[in-house]
Amino acid sequence: MLAMTRHGAGHLPPLVLLHGFLGDRHDWRAMLPLLGRHFHCLCIDLPGHGDSRAVELPTPGLSACAAEIIQSLEARGIGQFHLLGYSLGGRIALQLAKEFPTRLLSLSLESSHPGLTTAAERAARRESDSLWAERLEHAPIREFLRLWYASPTFAELTPEAREALVARRSHNSSLSLLNCYRATSLALQQDLSSVPAGLGCPCHYFSGALDRKFSALAADWQSPGLQWHCLEDAGHNLHLQAATEFGQRLLAALGEHSPC
Repeated sequence: MLAMTRHGAGHLPPLVLLHGFLGDRHDWRAMLPLLGRHFHCLCIDLPGHGDSRAVELPTPGLSACAAEIIQSLEARGIGQFHLLGYSLGGRIALQLAKEFPTRLLSLSLESSHPGLTTAAERAARRESDSLWAERLEHAPIREFLRLWYASPTFAELTPEAREALVARRSHNSSLSLLNCYRATSLALQQDLSSVPAGLGCPCHYFSGALDRKFSALAADWQSPGLQWHCLEDAGHNLHLQAATEFGQRLLAALGEHSPC
């Protein structure tokens, strides 16, 4: 059973929020005062993270993770729901959408990769992930975190913001994170770019203009039914860097599909 925190009245439409790698269910707290007025928000700790650190995944593990989320929601009486996932959480959301499409009222992805398309890309990612896994296994957690947040994906962060993230994430268990990292490697993920076109619900992709990699990916991801929203003054992590604007854009996108 995955750890979960609820925000907003229980009679409102359910919105499930999935954080990214190294995060936890509290990462969404800046958006919850706004979202909680319109949705019954269910913030989940993914396997290996937060209070779900004891939950292990097989390798590959995206399907098992999606099933674990469904089981955890069913245990709390949640059937259909809106789904929002960030980065790793977005990749898990895509897998869940593929395997449990009738559960979704909408799918929203924040800075998430739909999957690699060539053997060469997968081989390169496998090599990169192996290096990061070795660092995570052997380096002190703070050293690993400093290396992680120094990567180009987080180039827009100030030194102060990086150190704040390092301090905030340093309580994590390296071994628990390692299991999740290996099990959910992008190198093991199927190409899920066609999933939104097959869903019978609205699908939205959010990225920050300062995150050139994922904005370019979004621009190239031409899928029927998937609407792209780009926030001009934000980078990879919208709910951290532009919580108010992201929340407002998300509500506007979902407003016609949910009672407000």
